[in-house]
Amino acid sequence: MPHILTSRFLFGPGPSNCYPEAMAALAYPVLGHLDPVFIERLDHTCQGLRTVWGTSNARTLPLSATGSGGMEAAFVNTVSDGDVAVIAVNGLFGERMCEVARRCGATVVRVDHEWGQPVDAERVLAAHPHPKVIAAVHAETSVGVLSDIAALGAGKGDALLITDAVTSIGGLELRADDWGIDVGYAGTQKCLGVPPGLSPFTVSDRAFERRIKDPRSWYLDIGLLGGYVGAASGARTYHHTAPVTMIAGLEAALDRILAEGLDVVQARHRAAGTALQDGLQDMGLELFAAEGSRLPSLTTVKVPDGVNSAAVRAYLLKNFSMEIGSGVGEFADTVWRIGMMGPNANSASVTLVLGALKEAIANA
Repeated sequence: MPHILTSRFLFGPGPSNCYPEAMAALAYPVLGHLDPVFIERLDHTCQGLRTVWGTSNARTLPLSATGSGGMEAAFVNTVSDGDVAVIAVNGLFGERMCEVARRCGATVVRVDHEWGQPVDAERVLAAHPHPKVIAAVHAETSVGVLSDIAALGAGKGDALLITDAVTSIGGLELRADDWGIDVGYAGTQKCLGVPPGLSPFTVSDRAFERRIKDPRSWYLDIGLLGGYVGAASGARTYHHTAPVTMIAGLEAALDRILAEGLDVVQARHRAAGTALQDGLQDMGLELFAAEGSRLPSLTTVKVPDGVNSAAVRAYLLKNFSMEIGSGVGEFADTVWRIGMMGPNANSASVTLVLGALKEAIANA
């Protein structure tokens, strides 16, 4: 029988530790997916998602998929054979956008950036005169970089703007309507403080009117999904059996975040991220992401010369029951990724991580 852990400090790139309210809600009685009580819960959850997305979009819902499913839904509903997709790439998840768009038949125009640098909006907007979509990652988890989505929205013209907000929703400022985001997708397992399994998703009326009417994916068809959440007329049309328990957990976390105050939660994430980054530099460590564009929710730090990255992470796991993440791609052994997300975004977490990491570097 596998060993059963009583706790783990999840300070990696996700999942993070969860809000207690979310975990308690996972024990609620299971309801039918058309039970009136569940429909009320779903509607309340969708309204909470509108608040954290910063949108009034009717089609804002928790997709029954992880954030990667949200990414696929974003592209399968907006691009088809020959449509031009301009995609900013400054990390792993921008690269995945390119692959998903290619598989949907799009002509992909990559705008590559040095990993660790934010998206250059001017270069992205100048990459093609008339793209169907422009896409970028708001908070690039692989490199710990925050990019200016509002600048892309201001210059998008007739294009639809697709945004990955997996590592920003629920912890960082996010204003989909004000920034011109047409299609946004995220995940529950980071700043929202909910286990992985759902993708908070939002679609503007503009994007819905220009959607692919018969997309390659039946399951991710936003026309059908919008009917399930009553976005069109208030009437419900059966689409799939929703993960009712996961949605209960998401509802509870959203209620908890909004009760604290979204601006307060965002300030808490900023403070924890800043304190961690300052502390790491005080230890003599060098941060990876560009100064001025560093994510508060996910910090990337260079592994010191002569230090074995995997050994340090193994030491933390064994001695502190603590997880931090490795880098990705060519930076797998030379960068650590440390998350301060959800309930972990606090000063006590910063003190714990800094102390544990200092010991691990000295002893691993």
